[in-house]
Amino acid sequence: MDMPQPGAPQKQLARLAGTWSGEEKIAPSPWDEKGGVATGKVVNRVALDGWVVVQDYEQTRDGQVSFKGHGVFSFDPERNLTVLEWYDSVSGGPSAFTGTWKGDTLTLTGASGGGQGRCTFDVGGGGYKFAMDVSQDGRQWAPFMSGTYRKA
Repeated sequence: MDMPQPGAPQKQLARLAGTWSGEEKIAPSPWDEKGGVATGKVVNRVALDGWVVVQDYEQTRDGQVSFKGHGVFSFDPERNLTVLEWYDSVSGGPSAFTGTWKGDTLTLTGASGGGQGRCTFDVGGGGYKFAMDVSQDGRQWAPFMSGTYRKA
């Protein structure tokens, strides 16, 4: 019997792979009244023979590590959705986000911080952009943070 092989959805996820670093902008929010600027480092690696992408993330502000996260991206063929299982140094986790690709951009939504979170990962143009928006009702969204990264 031939073992199944990763297909197009997993190859799309593999586009996230790499070590990325760049500037982040944090919007004022209940979690951070002033907002500000940070440096983010994202390490995405293809794992499990191409079936998943594992992410390790670290944010630095004022010379100190201020936030860490760990995620696993996969594809759920039964729901035809990309899935991100997320753990971080503030909420612990797990948090689950699901969504789809549109061109170069992966958009995922899920429960986050007592409300809803929407993450976008844009891998077009040779770079890597991330944005996180938050909502209490899933209809009205506010920016939480964004980052523009280059391969390190």
